[in-house]
Amino acid sequence: MPGGLDVRLAAAFALAPAGAPALLVGMDTPQLSAAALAAHLSPAARAGADAWYGPARDGGFWALGLARPSPGLARRLLLGVPMSTPRTGEVLLERLAQAGLTVRRLPVLTDVDTARDAAEVAALAPGGAFAARWRAVEAVTGAAGATG
Repeated sequence: MPGGLDVRLAAAFALAPAGAPALLVGMDTPQLSAAALAAHLSPAARAGADAWYGPARDGGFWALGLARPSPGLARRLLLGVPMSTPRTGEVLLERLAQAGLTVRRLPVLTDVDTARDAAEVAALAPGGAFAARWRAVEAVTGAAGATG
């Protein structure tokens, strides 16, 4: 799909089945597990929520969920949000508030943008496929403790 990440995210929400909630999760948070989301997305926790927001340590976000997504709402929330900046999450939260949505926060996570992030995330989930791949990279490149 052409366009920036804001356009692609809005388009993804437009593909959600009518009346069904949708949660988009960044692929750069491999430490995330279903168990980590279970309590936040349980039926009891969903009651009264219009949106879910997963903040990233770098000021962005790793997840955005909408209880009742629509193409128009997704465009209003996402189009023009500056992506990959320290203010990305702040701008999105402002948009969610302006739309009058009740937002539930998900845990703060580190998304993988640098070698340092990769080492940190691999340490958080040492038994996963990402950590195994990172250890292989470290063995070949000597990237252990990289400051990327």
